Amino acid sequence: MNAEISTPTAELTQRLSATPRGARLARRLVANALDTWGHPYDGDLNHTAQHLVAELAANAVTHGRVPGRDFEVRVLLLADDDTLRIEVSDARGDRGLRFVTDPEADGGRGLVLVSLLARTWGVTGRDVGKTVWAELSLSVSGAR
Repeated sequence: MNAEISTPTAELTQRLSATPRGARLARRLVANALDTWGHPYDGDLNHTAQHLVAELAANAVTHGRVPGRDFEVRVLLLADDDTLRIEVSDARGDRGLRFVTDPEADGGRGLVLVSLLARTWGVTGRDVGKTVWAELSLSVSGAR
């Protein structure tokens, strides 16, 4: 993690219902924001960011859902650091992250995908819930 705090050149923050529809909308909102910020829909950065948002939002909706509580997606374009930071926050802080190691399991590989796509990622606790974040390089050639 960088010792200095960067000021975002662009930022999107949106609360969404903790439903599959909310997760789909999160992906579309991020894709549109990146396109507006000069990273086109059909570009590598936009595709990778969409995959990360889809996984993190699906996890928030599936495993981090608390009835009556929304989840939040936040995307920061940190041009000074050549970084796109994606954050997804949910209201469930009592469930830790886990990797599924059973090759016969039907699901549970989302965090493996996140770790492969992101340059770095992690989880941060909050007063209520947690935030799972991932960072990508803005360089097309250095997606990881």
